Amino acid sequence: MKSKIKSVLTVTLVAAACSFATVSAQAQAKGKPWPAPESAAKVKNPQASNAENLAEGKTLYMKHCKSCHGAKGKGDGPKSANLDVSSGDFTTVEFQKKSDGELYWKTTEGRDPMPSFKKKITDDERWKIIAFMKTLGEK
Repeated sequence: MKSKIKSVLTVTLVAAACSFATVSAQAQAKGKPWPAPESAAKVKNPQASNAENLAEGKTLYMKHCKSCHGAKGKGDGPKSANLDVSSGDFTTVEFQKKSDGELYWKTTEGRDPMPSFKKKITDDERWKIIAFMKTLGEK
């Protein structure tokens, strides 16, 4: 009887440890919340979402963002495997609900491990990238 109880306890403890490890890994992978200031979230994109701007935004995205965020915005770029946090999935409803201003602020300011693009690309180019990112959620 003691042997049976020991076996059940061992299985229960192993299952609990695996569940805890999975939950911890998922929490770590997602990263800490990263809210943009309310004032930034209210800013509207001054760039029209026309074919020309979207094409330029895509070209810029492929150059500056694809390595971590992936070509389709799924967060599966080749560098993403080396990061301690998720690169995010731009195709999700949650992401697509974010305002252009919030995404612009995050792209401008950056947060480790994502660099700031304030000095790397112009304001207009960042806005065009944001416009392109918003197309990644379209079916």
